[in-house]
Amino acid sequence: MIWGIFKRDMCHATRNVIAVIVSMGLVVVPALYAWFNIAASWDPYGNTKALKVAVANNDKGYKSDLIPVRVNVGETIISTLHANDQLDWQFVKSDKAIDGVKSGEYYAAIVIPKGFSADMMTLFSPDIKHAQLKYYLNEKINPIAPHITDQGATTVVNTIDKTFAKTIAQVGLDLASSILHYSQSPQMAEYMRNLNGNLTTMADTLSGASQQVTSYSQLLGSANDIVDSTGKLLASATKAGKQAQNALKQGKSGATSLTSAGANVTSSVNTALDQVSGAFDQVAAKVNKAFDAIGKGSDTAASQLATLSEQISSGESLYDTYITSLNHMRESVEQLPDSDSAKQALLEAIDREITLLEAAKGDSQKLAQQLKDASTQVTQDTAAAERSRKEILNRITSAKQSISNVRDDYATNVKPKIDALASTVSTLISQTDSMITQLSGTADGLDDVTGDVGTNVTSIRSTLGAIAKKLDSSAATVKELITKLETGGNAGDGNSDGGDGDNDADSGESDELRALATANASTLSTLISAPVALHRVSVYPIANYGSAMAPFYTILSIWVGAIILCAMLKVTISDREKAHVLGLGDTLPRIAGPSGPGNASRWGLRLDHEYFGRYAIFALLALLQGTLVCLGDTYFLGVQANHALQFLAVGWLAALVFSNIVYTLTVSFGDIGKAVAVVLLVMQVAGSGGTFPIETLPKFFQMLYPFLPFPHAIDAMHAAMAGSYGNEYLLDMVYLALFLIPSLLLGLVLRKPVIRLNNWVSRNLESTKVM
Repeated sequence: MIWGIFKRDMCHATRNVIAVIVSMGLVVVPALYAWFNIAASWDPYGNTKALKVAVANNDKGYKSDLIPVRVNVGETIISTLHANDQLDWQFVKSDKAIDGVKSGEYYAAIVIPKGFSADMMTLFSPDIKHAQLKYYLNEKINPIAPHITDQGATTVVNTIDKTFAKTIAQVGLDLASSILHYSQSPQMAEYMRNLNGNLTTMADTLSGASQQVTSYSQLLGSANDIVDSTGKLLASATKAGKQAQNALKQGKSGATSLTSAGANVTSSVNTALDQVSGAFDQVAAKVNKAFDAIGKGSDTAASQLATLSEQISSGESLYDTYITSLNHMRESVEQLPDSDSAKQALLEAIDREITLLEAAKGDSQKLAQQLKDASTQVTQDTAAAERSRKEILNRITSAKQSISNVRDDYATNVKPKIDALASTVSTLISQTDSMITQLSGTADGLDDVTGDVGTNVTSIRSTLGAIAKKLDSSAATVKELITKLETGGNAGDGNSDGGDGDNDADSGESDELRALATANASTLSTLISAPVALHRVSVYPIANYGSAMAPFYTILSIWVGAIILCAMLKVTISDREKAHVLGLGDTLPRIAGPSGPGNASRWGLRLDHEYFGRYAIFALLALLQGTLVCLGDTYFLGVQANHALQFLAVGWLAALVFSNIVYTLTVSFGDIGKAVAVVLLVMQVAGSGGTFPIETLPKFFQMLYPFLPFPHAIDAMHAAMAGSYGNEYLLDMVYLALFLIPSLLLGLVLRKPVIRLNNWVSRNLESTKVM
């Protein structure tokens, strides 16, 4: 039955010339649709040189007061664009450029403002300004042209950046080269020899002056000795009184220092021990809190333990403060006479207190180290972290015990001795004040004779000594400068013998400078202006833009061909054709009922026979359409196809699937089905990802994407053109073929209940004489 329907359809399609021409047109029209679109988009980005972009240069340039060199970046831009053929650059005045963009004569315009160069050169001043180009763009002329001209504007900006960086780098390298060449000239060598000679003379002069000042100071010292001897002779009668006065003054000074030191140490002890004891209690609580947080976040616990370690380490300054105070007090005690019985006992108590304090400080340091080690263990081993927790808590207990020992020893041994000594010292100070008052009258008379002379001579000698040191220091500085100049000259001549490490370092730096200065400045400046180059590696390369767009337009044309077939060919079989196929003459018996699908089933012509029998000619013409368009893409337009047979197979499968879908919609719903086929076409044009990546489309199309046949057909054709990753090609072909299942299900099963409804709708439409 199917073969009989197909054979009669072929006879009717080739019965006369008009039928043959129409059949050929049905095959050729979809191919023309694809070829015209592919050819039109073959290389659009290679023809951008016809797009007119205006450029106006208003830059007035810039000339520095320091370096009389005129800089005009705008002129550099114009010169660069003259050699650029990416776009059709039009060099006009700014007014014409702006008006041309508004009128549509130019797609875009770039205007270089008056102070462009001056703004760029503010890079070397404290007040930096950002240089700006004015870019005018007409976005209504064409949707793609603005993006192309944007690339042109970006090219201009990149050119400016590279040119500016290259110029600055080249100027610096040229300057370094000039300095190096000048330093190696004979004139510079003569300057260096003269400079070394003058510096040597200066150093000798400074050394001689220092020796003279020293000799004069010694002479004044001898005179002062004579004056002192005279004073001693005159004051021999009161020498014993003078010595007593000095001894009492020393005793008063030592007593005062001891009292002050004792008070300071007592205050320091109370403050330091209270802070440290309270800090250890806080540390114990924070350690437990940190280890309790290990299960929740090891990183947080590690951070807390590291913070505690830093806090413990920073707290060691309290111990140092306390130890320093004890040392000051010890120095004051040492000033007491050796005959004082309390001196040695107090010194021993202070030394024992310092030892205990050093031990407590050591415990704190070990605690800080254990906290630091634990901060790294909590992220590695939970069991080790728990052991560290116990060790740290034990260490805290030990440290607190050390503090208690310090406090107890201080209260038991040191403080009582300090208090007792302070009481004795208080009495001594009172007696000393009274005795000094009585002796002052006798001593003053003798001091008046020689005191002024001795004081003045001592002051003068101190000043002369400082002057001599300054002169020696200046002479040493000049000699060091001479040595460096000689070393630098040898390194510049390339004759340095290596000497010491400093000479080697200077020689190495000179060699690097010489290598940099003698290199090609243009090459180095180009490298500095653009240090990174982009190496483009194409994966599954496509020859051109036309080849890249060929799958989309090819698949689209095959769907359009399927719609044209259903628009030009009848999808239903007339009763007369059914009768001829069944061999019943020209008409079916009246018992067949109204004309429509399935009305000849009692004679053996079932609904599925009618479906496949009429679809056979649709399938044949669709295969011819797919064959023609794919062969034309490959051999007529030259579209890239690394696997030509796979490329052709995609066209065949797409032709069968698309023609069956459109045929089934038309058979099932008549003209409404044709409209649905057009709607599906529009949806797939927008949501197939053939032009823009599907990720850039709205969410609705991204959700609909997997359920459309276009994306799978396009992906399969891409794989056939450029190569397949794994089973990519086969999977896409399978996904495309799966669309036949719902189509056949609708055409053979689901349309049966609505056949009468569809016939009724068709009769009513035809009764309008318009539809």
